[in-house]
Amino acid sequence: MRRIAVFTGTRADYGLLYWLMKDIQAHPELELRVVVGAMHLSPEFGNTWQTVVDDGFIIDAKIEMLLSSDSRVGIAKSMGVGVIGIADALERLAPDALVVLGDRFEALAMAQTALVMNIPIVHLHGGEVTEGAYDDAMRHAITKMASLHCVAAPTYRQRVIQMGEAPERVLNVGALGLDHLTRSPRMSREDLAESLNFSLDSPYLLVTYHPVTVADEPPVESFQSLLDALDYWPNHKVILTYPNADNGGRAIIPLLEAYAAQQPDRVLAIPSLGFKRYLSAVAGAEAVIGNSSSGLIEVPSFGVPTINIGQRQEGRLAADSVLHCAAEVDAINASLREALSPFFRDKCRHTRNPYGQGNASQQIVDALTTQPLDTLKSFYDLPRSVAP
Repeated sequence: MRRIAVFTGTRADYGLLYWLMKDIQAHPELELRVVVGAMHLSPEFGNTWQTVVDDGFIIDAKIEMLLSSDSRVGIAKSMGVGVIGIADALERLAPDALVVLGDRFEALAMAQTALVMNIPIVHLHGGEVTEGAYDDAMRHAITKMASLHCVAAPTYRQRVIQMGEAPERVLNVGALGLDHLTRSPRMSREDLAESLNFSLDSPYLLVTYHPVTVADEPPVESFQSLLDALDYWPNHKVILTYPNADNGGRAIIPLLEAYAAQQPDRVLAIPSLGFKRYLSAVAGAEAVIGNSSSGLIEVPSFGVPTINIGQRQEGRLAADSVLHCAAEVDAINASLREALSPFFRDKCRHTRNPYGQGNASQQIVDALTTQPLDTLKSFYDLPRSVAP
């Protein structure tokens, strides 16, 4: 039996990890250990650890690490607090490998602790580029700490190899979140409305905007531009989900709540939808708006338009159903006009998603049972194309 610890720190990465956790849990040669931390344990962000329990998982360790401050200093201190709790948890759980997804600061804290403790790291969604967030550097740092890589597209596999990782340890499995398309039941529009206690009797827009952490895109001003653009579409209802816990995120929340309070019959503000309600909401939305990676990775498979705002996701692969625009009122409004046109909506229904077909989890489980899980690795040099 291989004991596999899976770390989740946010509602977003848990939604992607769900089927992998289920498949590890069910596998006769694997033993699942669930480590939950950061935003999951925050009442401000919805206490989403409860969703993990409701889905039938036992939480083996909770890592309290999120400070109330979302300044740069506050985030750095949260990482330090996290490392202390993570070290105790990993020593107690003694996993044979640790699965970490993505690029966030809590994932970096987890990975660096596992590295020092000589625990092999299996990294998901490496090799990607998001030029507008410091997540970009964190993702690449985790790549260099990891022993096994499961990436979402051939381009990303090549980039991880380019970073010196041995090709036999870099597997292109596609995007893990797409497993929901073939495996997860979705709620009807009526059931979704009842669950949200919010009428969906009109066309609606699904909106998620996160702070941009390294580019010149002030979170308050940029989010206000988004809200102002939504005012041009009064006949469309709006579901607004909270931002993540990156620096600047808490400044957005009062704007979001005030906007919903001013027009409660039209706008719903909610800390977390959970992946089932989120995917059900995506399926029925007229468009998904914001700067979440989900808009580029999962949403195109639903045939729904994405409006990707600003610089946060610059550099990431995107389907033809994704429209990119600046974080400015006129640009967002123009993209909305295009996204809601019959021509573009028909185009979205026939788009091809570059992130795979929705069978990533089983490929990762196969790797967890067959691949060497150790921390010993050498830097892989690319073949030289020219003489020195």
